Amino acid sequence: MKTCIDEVLAPQVLAMPEAMPAVVAETLYARTRDFGQKGTYVEAISAIDIALWDLLGRTLGAPVSTLLGGRFRERVKAYGTSGYYTDPEFRADRDLPGLADAVTGHVADGFDMLKMKIGLLPVAQDAARIRTVRETVGDDVVLLADANHAYNAATAIRVGRVLDEHGFACFEEPVVPEDRAGYSRVRSALDVPISGGEAEFTRFGFRDFIEQARVDIVQPDLCVCGGFTETQRIATLASTHGARTVPHVWGSAVALAAALQMCSVLPLSPYTLRPIPLQNEPVIEFDRTPNPLRDELLVEPFRLREGHLDVPTGAGLGIEIDLGQLERYRTA
Repeated sequence: MKTCIDEVLAPQVLAMPEAMPAVVAETLYARTRDFGQKGTYVEAISAIDIALWDLLGRTLGAPVSTLLGGRFRERVKAYGTSGYYTDPEFRADRDLPGLADAVTGHVADGFDMLKMKIGLLPVAQDAARIRTVRETVGDDVVLLADANHAYNAATAIRVGRVLDEHGFACFEEPVVPEDRAGYSRVRSALDVPISGGEAEFTRFGFRDFIEQARVDIVQPDLCVCGGFTETQRIATLASTHGARTVPHVWGSAVALAAALQMCSVLPLSPYTLRPIPLQNEPVIEFDRTPNPLRDELLVEPFRLREGHLDVPTGAGLGIEIDLGQLERYRTA
């Protein structure tokens, strides 16, 4: 990606009379359309778009959320991601107590919404893990599950029925992104809301996903789909068709800051007098895997407060990079 930016895209940006984010994003996409509708080029445009919105905000002394139209919320409900597999060979006597201990710890840390990993084991074994998590945390904790497109539609439906039985609030990426018909089969067979989209690019990639009602919840990743500029367009398309937008985020503190700015400007869908996280209000992923690029990169790292993450109020993305830590982890 660095080569793509440095050698292909950056010279074009520097040659433009004004580096306004939406103009740059649209121009770069148009110029790379023949070979870059998905993948690295769109991800590189995403990085440039996020950087330009940050720069514009810092120049004007306003957070990105203000430039995007203003905030509906100053903090965003966070769900802790955990429940990963610790060994490829499943042993109930070892793995289920360990799973219970992990989710118990996250609840003690202040999370009342958690997401667990599924998809790497036979259905019966993952069903045991699902039951263990629900029995451990009780009914007051909102639970989500992420298969990372590990199933075909038939298997996803079997697993989804277990999620239905245990009151899960979301089933993320049940099938591979290309299997649009599979998404429709899964969604029509289950009560649990279906989400997806982290591996999709631009509003054009999301168009069929949304217009054909493949999912209940659309999950564009700002660092993948085209940055702030394109995520706004995707969210507008989703709301037009009655789908909720819950941005996906993974990786660095910069990505998390961008997602928080985006979450703050998304309206309730649908509007109610009382916002309900995930049901009609966006939430944000706060993975619990140790990650220095998330936890050590900022002068003021993100902290969970009352189950939420605060949306930064400073100019641009509202964050300051710890330059010493940046040098520590620099690879190029």
